[in-house]
Amino acid sequence: MLEAYEAYADDIYRHCYFRLYNKETARDIMQETFCRVWNYIREGKEIKNMRAFLYRVANNLIIDEIRKKKEGSLDTIMETGVTPEALIGEDDNEKRILGKEVLMLIEELDESHRIIIVMRFIDELSPKEIANILETSENSVSVRLHRGVQKLRELARNKNLSVE
Repeated sequence: MLEAYEAYADDIYRHCYFRLYNKETARDIMQETFCRVWNYIREGKEIKNMRAFLYRVANNLIIDEIRKKKEGSLDTIMETGVTPEALIGEDDNEKRILGKEVLMLIEELDESHRIIIVMRFIDELSPKEIANILETSENSVSVRLHRGVQKLRELARNKNLSVE
């Protein structure tokens, strides 16, 4: 389990953060994810794909958190100190501005598209991995991903942004 924590803790945290936009809540959910998986293993249950299982547990905890308390605006990102330039890792002003605008566009997506976009492009998961995590078909993930990207492009065009 220690190997899984070392390999995936940062990824799970980042995924939680980009879904909730709150550092403390993301950290709590990441920790709760590993606690629940540890308990699952202690019960003698087998996990075939640790990464997918961790994301599934984290995703379920995120859904519970969203239901419990609606959060997730860009204002929360700025309040917690994470800036688009930190996400991009560049000092280039144009990229910082574009990063900030893309984050705002992602915020405008509905939850079903936002989760797919975050998992694919921020978490860098494959459609197959996303399908496994969300317990849906790979085809469904691909369709939602395609529609989400189309919606992002449409939003970008409406705001005269070039995100291609």
